[in-house]
Amino acid sequence: MNLAEASSLLKNQPRLHFLCGKIASGKSTLAKQLANSPCTILLCEDEWLAALYPNEITELVHYIEKSALVKQVLEGHIKQLIQAGNNIVMDFPANTPLQRQWLRSLAQTSNAHYIFHVLQVSNDECKARLVARNLAGENPFQTSEMQFDLIAEHFSYPESSEQLNCQFYP
Repeated sequence: MNLAEASSLLKNQPRLHFLCGKIASGKSTLAKQLANSPCTILLCEDEWLAALYPNEITELVHYIEKSALVKQVLEGHIKQLIQAGNNIVMDFPANTPLQRQWLRSLAQTSNAHYIFHVLQVSNDECKARLVARNLAGENPFQTSEMQFDLIAEHFSYPESSEQLNCQFYP
């Protein structure tokens, strides 16, 4: 399935779109493309975290804590948006089994179809993109190569045992 096919799925019935990929793999770029369809709302975790917790997320533990709070608040709103007939593109990482479980539970409790968009990009390519992104100031968070490596240690692609509806991008 290519981007055009994925976008056409947005037109049929409310759908949740989730993104899995390392830092700077292109998740936000794909999210914006998917959200460019009618009745589609983009929710970007980085924007929420930067607005609610400016300068408070300096370590991985801070991210985990603050991300959990944002998810807790948004969960009910996401269900309401789906029930109102909207497509939702979640620019929240689906990079660990626990993150993917939470996202899938949103679809299940909302009775919505979903798709996990999985971006398969090498660490070297992600690091090169990260340098360019940091220089451009396109993201509210500046991530160092050392932070990338730390976070990448926790990253995993979906396993078949998770039984997820996935679309893979090379």
